[in-house]
Amino acid sequence: MQELKNTSIHHTALKLTSDIQAMKIYASLYKTVQKLVCQPDVDKNDLRNTLEAAIKSTGLETEIRNIIFDLVKSSLNTEIRTTPGTTDPLGYLKRSAVQWDRRVRKSLNSMCNELKMPLQGQPRCVTDRDEFLSKWEELSNYTIDLASFRPVYAPKDLLDVLLSLKGPSRSLDNNEFVQIPKWEFSHISLPVKNLFDLRSHFAELLRQDASYDISIQCQKILDYKHAPLCQQILKKGNTPAPYRGALWAYILGSHINVHNMEHWNKLKSKVLTTDHIVDKLIFKDIQLTASNDDQYFVFEDVLYQAMLCFSRDWEISEKIQFESFPLKGKQYDGPPSGVVPFHGICMFAAPFCYLYDSPMKLYFTFRAFYIRYCHRLTTINTHPQGIVSLCLLFEKLLQTHEPQLWSHFRELQIQPIRIVFKWLMRAFSGHLPPDQLLVLWDLMLGFDSLELLSLFAIIILSFRKESIMQVSSLDNIEAILSDLSSIKVLPLIQLALSRD
Repeated sequence: MQELKNTSIHHTALKLTSDIQAMKIYASLYKTVQKLVCQPDVDKNDLRNTLEAAIKSTGLETEIRNIIFDLVKSSLNTEIRTTPGTTDPLGYLKRSAVQWDRRVRKSLNSMCNELKMPLQGQPRCVTDRDEFLSKWEELSNYTIDLASFRPVYAPKDLLDVLLSLKGPSRSLDNNEFVQIPKWEFSHISLPVKNLFDLRSHFAELLRQDASYDISIQCQKILDYKHAPLCQQILKKGNTPAPYRGALWAYILGSHINVHNMEHWNKLKSKVLTTDHIVDKLIFKDIQLTASNDDQYFVFEDVLYQAMLCFSRDWEISEKIQFESFPLKGKQYDGPPSGVVPFHGICMFAAPFCYLYDSPMKLYFTFRAFYIRYCHRLTTINTHPQGIVSLCLLFEKLLQTHEPQLWSHFRELQIQPIRIVFKWLMRAFSGHLPPDQLLVLWDLMLGFDSLELLSLFAIIILSFRKESIMQVSSLDNIEAILSDLSSIKVLPLIQLALSRD
């Protein structure tokens, strides 16, 4: 057993070494080590120990540890895979993922054909380029006709696909088949936690120290610049606002370096020189969502910059690990990032406007957050924290711990997931006030878990249970849940986890 463990560690180390060598920052790391080797304190007769001491004293060890931490968090692919030669019970789910991806890209392609725009974009004319450049800091004043453009898809479209998923029939002992209501997710054989598991996972939320000065601790941890410590402090759920941006940047490995600056300038150049259909879709999305939101409209110009660069960022498609599905037939290309804009995508970026005073700082932390978490919420996948698993977790928690609400929805023939899906897919952005949303996202980052979204959706329904039980239509239920401004994230989650 020990030999297997050692072999596993060896292979992991080799993989991480290979990943680091492929990073743009590797050359500068290597040069730094070369300089350290030449220092008088490094003794060639005791090279290993003296070089390690030099690496620690310069802070390079912490930087390398943070890089490894980010690689492990970002590259860990926990998609459920099937052993070759065995039956795949989730084959239908994986086929649906391929079909959904094709449908989205085909829709984008059809829109290009209708509007007579090339899918891969075209060079901007000199006049347009000059106007774009002159208004880069105030793109809300950039004149553009969006009347013919519409979102490629909305959360409701993805939900409709998820609700239509049909898995293999389940049989009873007497060989009779069970008819499973198609609006349930119970036929999907993905493992999800129960409330006991969630209480165990989030147990630290219940251990609060009244004498604990969170501001002093945050400053000490930022002085160490160690990502795991930054993640640990977020588990308290009471992070002071001035420290949040720096803590998130360490956890997500998004601190600005020379390579990021060069990359940002390249993305900006791509936006300025190439006219792409996704530009219109991004302008349309921001105008339909953030610009109409009292909490985010002031950040409209910054969001244009961040999202336009996001659409051009080819590194995103390289970093996001999708399952390798064999695609047959015609391929439908999309934006360089590989992410087709959907209704509400800018709301993943909007909360970061409260954390950073620079569009570039905002962009790289938002990008890292999207790569690590958000793409799982917008694709059909078998990840244990993907949107399918979160829907299944929500329904099981509702049925088990709020049976009255579950029965009420059944009697009314209302699919409960339709009520909360927009919360789950957008991680509550645009639904919770920014100060409370950032607390929720603190906890997501601290515990590295999207399962909080399903748990919190249940908590809100429980909190509004009395009112929900008194109405009998989907419209009235949605009206009861439309205003979440009074919701306080931390005390409600602590209350839910502490109940017997």
